[in-house]
Amino acid sequence: MTGFYTVLLLIISNTFMTLAWYGHLRWGMPQPFVRWGMFGVILISWGIAFFEYCFQVPANRIGFEGNGGPFSLWQLKVIQEVISLSVFTIFTLLVFRNETLRWNHIVGFVLLIMAVYFIFKK
Repeated sequence: MTGFYTVLLLIISNTFMTLAWYGHLRWGMPQPFVRWGMFGVILISWGIAFFEYCFQVPANRIGFEGNGGPFSLWQLKVIQEVISLSVFTIFTLLVFRNETLRWNHIVGFVLLIMAVYFIFKK
């Protein structure tokens, strides 16, 4: 069950991360922050990223085998990367309608899945 909670927290974390990193590219900035330029973008992104950390840190603490969890440090990192790209792909296809998922993206994802296989291989 610890593995399930770890993955769930990582999905939530990466959803916030994707919003922090890419949301402003689609929706712009709230009016008070527009006049602050890039500094305003950074402030909003940091505010969103705070919630990313609120889920990412517990996910790693719960999931790490050194704390009684089921995953090695290597496994945690690869799980996080696959989740990050999965959340990013869903976000991009739903929010940025002009972006397309092409064959080379799928090949790259297959290679990442192979990385997961090899990282988890005993």
